[in-house]
Amino acid sequence: MKDIDRHNPLNLAEYVLRAGLDCPDKLAMSVIGPTRADRWSHGRLRAAVLGCATGLLSAGLVPGDRLLMRLGNTPAFPVVYLGAIAAGIVPVPTSAMLTMREVTRIADQIAPAMVVMGDGVALPERDLPVLHESQITQFATLPPADFAQGDPNRLAYIVYTSGSSGQPRAVAHAHRAILARQMMFEGWYGLRPADRLLHAGAFNWTFTLGTGLMDPWTIGATALIPAQGVALEQIPLLARRHGASILAAAPGVFRRMLRADWSAWPDLRHGLAAGERLAPALRLAWANRTGTDLHEAMGMSECSTFLSGSPARPAPTGTAGYPQPGRHVAVLGDDGTPLPPGQAGALAVRRDDPGLFLGYLGQPDETASKFRGDWFLTGDQAVIGPDGAITLDGRADDIMNAGGYRVAPAEVEELLATHPGAGDVAAAEIATPSGSSFIAAFWTGPATEGELRALAETGLARYKQPRAFVGIPALPRTPTGKINRRALRENWPQLSKETP
Repeated sequence: MKDIDRHNPLNLAEYVLRAGLDCPDKLAMSVIGPTRADRWSHGRLRAAVLGCATGLLSAGLVPGDRLLMRLGNTPAFPVVYLGAIAAGIVPVPTSAMLTMREVTRIADQIAPAMVVMGDGVALPERDLPVLHESQITQFATLPPADFAQGDPNRLAYIVYTSGSSGQPRAVAHAHRAILARQMMFEGWYGLRPADRLLHAGAFNWTFTLGTGLMDPWTIGATALIPAQGVALEQIPLLARRHGASILAAAPGVFRRMLRADWSAWPDLRHGLAAGERLAPALRLAWANRTGTDLHEAMGMSECSTFLSGSPARPAPTGTAGYPQPGRHVAVLGDDGTPLPPGQAGALAVRRDDPGLFLGYLGQPDETASKFRGDWFLTGDQAVIGPDGAITLDGRADDIMNAGGYRVAPAEVEELLATHPGAGDVAAAEIATPSGSSFIAAFWTGPATEGELRALAETGLARYKQPRAFVGIPALPRTPTGKINRRALRENWPQLSKETP
């Protein structure tokens, strides 16, 4: 990538929708179900986005305002997301599964000027102006707004992640982030304008927004999204029916799909996996079923994917793949200098990567702590092989991965500790022999599993809720008194057997 010229105006939404101008009648998006599909041409999509931009401005928002998005898995999600960015408004997409408690905390941190909501989705417990999804539909007929152009490095959107600090953090991204995504077209996807890319995730997942929607639209391709309520096992049959050439999903979703009875179809070229580690056995099972490869990519909320295998250069078994063309990735030693191949260290991305975040909102010290000189520290340990492929040795922190969602242990622990009988509480990610993983909660007090499980169900999004609860006499701790989650992970088989 060339250096980004701050004097060359950019709007992320305009960049995404530009290719559609040459093919306005071509299918841009189809929300597919067993009996019907909601079809959107590139022309319809552009009109809806720019009408939404007009509607948001007419509702009283001004460029720079933050818009908290509380929408379900409907086409309104990408329309509002891109419509806000088109108008210079900063969208903050959030999972529909978050509880009132969780979204109230987010609202307190980002101070949104407005909330856009769908039916059945929890709202923050704050007095804020609210737009309903039905109003967004009406915006589509409004005159189109102009794209708000400006410095590529200015704030475009905010997403949330969980870090080692234990609390969700607001990750601020610039309009330039869209320029980094084209590195994935050859470095991971092998994406072509004729492709029909089916993403099995919900609209509000950043993996879906990027890989499943914006990237196909940027190149003039077609995005296919399963309708709300479609079972994961049905996706291959829908993919065949709608001619999907690429399937994208978290590894756990591919695992579910492979349990169903289906065979590959002629249009399928390959699959794309991200969100959690891809087990070599799962990649092999996919190849045996489909005759195609499953290409994995590694990224994070702070930076778009930067390591991957691709059709042109498949990742060697057991590795995370290669740095994408144009990416500057290194493994650093303790002194912060890049190490030669074969030596383990801290995986890092160079500071000038266009996909790298602007920082954690309102947390300058936390942002600064993630950098070492010219390098952003990903939090992973890794080693570079002689051919340039990178093997991950595990995360440097204790962040848990639940079906592709990153969850900080403290998010779970903080809630469970509010039970008067919980005692000491810890949460850890437990790996299974099949290559998947789940969250387990450990506690030392007299509370019952049923009481703690009920508390988690009311206060945590479903993907954050522990699947297993284990009562133990005392939590293992390090010499400095910190919870030893590695001991919990390693001793899980024995601890689970001892649970009364």
